[in-house]
Amino acid sequence: MRDLEKYKGVIPAFYACYDEKGEISPEGVRALTEYYIRKGVKGVYVNGSSGECIYLTVAERKTVLEHVMAVARGKLTVIAHVACNNTKDSQELAAHAESLGVDAIAAIPPIYFHLPDYAIAEYWNDISAAAPNTDFLIYNIPQLAGVALTPQLFVKMRENPRVIGVKNSSMAVQDIQIFKSLGKEECVVFNGPDEQFLGGRMMGADGAIGGTYGAMPELYLYMERCIRSGHAEDARKAQYQVNRIIEKLCSGHGSMYAVIKAVLKIREGLNLGSVRKPQARMAEADDKIVKEAAQMIEEAIRCYE
Repeated sequence: MRDLEKYKGVIPAFYACYDEKGEISPEGVRALTEYYIRKGVKGVYVNGSSGECIYLTVAERKTVLEHVMAVARGKLTVIAHVACNNTKDSQELAAHAESLGVDAIAAIPPIYFHLPDYAIAEYWNDISAAAPNTDFLIYNIPQLAGVALTPQLFVKMRENPRVIGVKNSSMAVQDIQIFKSLGKEECVVFNGPDEQFLGGRMMGADGAIGGTYGAMPELYLYMERCIRSGHAEDARKAQYQVNRIIEKLCSGHGSMYAVIKAVLKIREGLNLGSVRKPQARMAEADDKIVKEAAQMIEEAIRCYE
């Protein structure tokens, strides 16, 4: 019997960690993994959007995952995003992830060319075949990938016994209901958009994976506890605070991830570098935004201690 409980909870999307030269920092990767263990999250989602996967080489993505697994094994559920824009590289990453013992692999659809559903299904199944002993998760993020997971394609993919569900990052919360009803109890559906953590969970999502969780895991863990204990109104108040913080994190010249890493340096002493070009790095004026965001997070956490 497949263990799906290990996927149910708060799973931060892992950030790319760079050194002063902009290269992958194994020390940063290990420190960030240890941070998540201390905070008590369910797991980590590695080499996805927050991990700047499209700007990393295959070798760099392997390095990141190797150092995550060296620290996380047995302590965190690890989902490795392995999709590249070609099948061969994706299969290489899938096989590597399985060799390290990850809990699951995940993949977006191929981007740029708009492929028919049967070609997308073949792409995903080819990736899954390269990791035949590992759970497979579909990553649905149509606003970035340019193609949406349809109910028909999901039903087709469920013919693959390794497909356990969907990381759903479409903005329509109804999609969670659709995928959950199609997959039933043998399926896990994750809420993706952080601004609707509460809405996604209330709509039936089993857990959640998000890019701002790392900046304020305490707040998402608090909302999760509220939801599980039936205190939806308390979760709603926290969600409103989280959304105001997200607005602040997105208000700089630099990308949200550059701002988050700067916040983590202030709050947690983590040195994760900036972001890789062509993503926008912080400008001097962003220092004020970083301090304000850090203060907002601290004040929100104190509300729920």
